[in-house]
Amino acid sequence: MLNAILIAVFISIAGLVLGIGMWFNRGEALGRRLGQLKEHAETPLDQSVQSGSSWLAKLARVFTPIASLSTPKDAGDASYLRVRFFNAGLRQAYWPMLYLGAKSIFALSFPLAFLVYGGFFSDTGIAKATLFVMFLLSGLGYYLPNLILNLLIHTRQRELDEALPDAIDLMTVCVEAGLAIDAAMRRTCEELDMRSPALAEELNLVTLELQVGASREGAMRNLALRTGVASVATFVTILLQSGQFGTNIGDSLKVLSDTMREQRKLRAEEKAAKVPLKLLFPMIFFIFPALFVVLLGPAMISVFRVLLPTLGSVR
Repeated sequence: MLNAILIAVFISIAGLVLGIGMWFNRGEALGRRLGQLKEHAETPLDQSVQSGSSWLAKLARVFTPIASLSTPKDAGDASYLRVRFFNAGLRQAYWPMLYLGAKSIFALSFPLAFLVYGGFFSDTGIAKATLFVMFLLSGLGYYLPNLILNLLIHTRQRELDEALPDAIDLMTVCVEAGLAIDAAMRRTCEELDMRSPALAEELNLVTLELQVGASREGAMRNLALRTGVASVATFVTILLQSGQFGTNIGDSLKVLSDTMREQRKLRAEEKAAKVPLKLLFPMIFFIFPALFVVLLGPAMISVFRVLLPTLGSVR
């Protein structure tokens, strides 16, 4: 009976929160209906492209009412969040709704799950400790999507940073063979797809922007903004300055590639130099105690075997 009451309370609170969210977002129902009509009017090619992620879009529409609880009110915060999704390679429009909906759901479900399985209604529960744990679980659920997004961004930026020198070498070869920088970038996308799909996708977006009539400076600035990698920003700056001042792009790319590899070597040496310091604390707390037990244990046993009978006979 107690479990049934707890489940009923959980369902009631979840339904109340969902109902409040739908009430405040009732004006978006028309927009969702228009979006559905637009999906029905798409071409078969568009439907085949989006078929793999259609379930995510449907899930985002379900999350839309409750996602308003975590939606930033400031336009600057919303823009910054959108850039973070670009850095992670998540360009579809439904990802922010999934992210914000997950923050709200985790922040509410973790404390409620704690209440159901051992909160205020348990015989051994303490009210103050239970409140502290609930706030802790709510904060954990709210910031867990942030940690996942940061991990995705770090992984993707590391892949871009490691693959960029290879892409620059391919561009250098193409430019020295007589191709323009746009054609060299397009050729690099084709050859780099197996090495780094993320970098090939980013360069392909640059070529598509140039094909539709965007300026070279705008397309390259968008590349630096989407990736958020310092080496990519340096690459963009080199290309733009080479075009403005009329310097040889091939020589500039060679110098940039060598510089980036040297920086990677220095970072590897820095990490290698930090290894002894990182191993110090595990050695002190885990290896040295076991080593002392193995080395000094038999000697201490022998000392006690000799001294204890002697002390007993003296007494």
